[in-house]
Amino acid sequence: MVKVIASNIRKGQIVEIDSQLYTVLSAESFFPGKGTPTTQIDMRRISDGVKTTQRYRTTEQVERAHVEETEHSYLFKDGDHYVFMNPETYEQVTVSGDIIGEQAVYLQEGMPCNISVHEGVAVSIELPQKVTLEVMETEPTVKGQTASSSYKPAMLSNGVRTLVPSHIVPGTRIVVMTADGAYVERAKD
Repeated sequence: MVKVIASNIRKGQIVEIDSQLYTVLSAESFFPGKGTPTTQIDMRRISDGVKTTQRYRTTEQVERAHVEETEHSYLFKDGDHYVFMNPETYEQVTVSGDIIGEQAVYLQEGMPCNISVHEGVAVSIELPQKVTLEVMETEPTVKGQTASSSYKPAMLSNGVRTLVPSHIVPGTRIVVMTADGAYVERAKD
């Protein structure tokens, strides 16, 4: 275990509190004019998914769990689990659907992902920030809409709905953010 001061904790890190592992969802420091500066950490317990919030003085020590982060390639879904392979050792790792969460819809075969492993168990996963998907259907453009500010709903090839500019038509490949499914740009391929 590594002890770090609370103000240095960042989103995505794994901390250990009372022999339980937690994934940090957000960490925010407050510096009031009077009083002690504090850091509020929102986290999710890895064992059962319960969310909790802790408040620390910014100089208090927090135990950061030792995790190994390695890049893996996504292979396939097996029930409620997802199978990844280390491209260097060809070792396969199974990750629970609870750990991936809502981002699972963006997984594509061969996609590189960073998996954090603690004592042989996958505890968190980081997908690429952007992914390219095909637009399957959109609403027709209404005459008189300007391309600069109007967006219309679209259904993507992974089943996610998002808003796209009015010039995007079905069959167009677009780039979206994996964090929230927001449209970024038309794909360059």
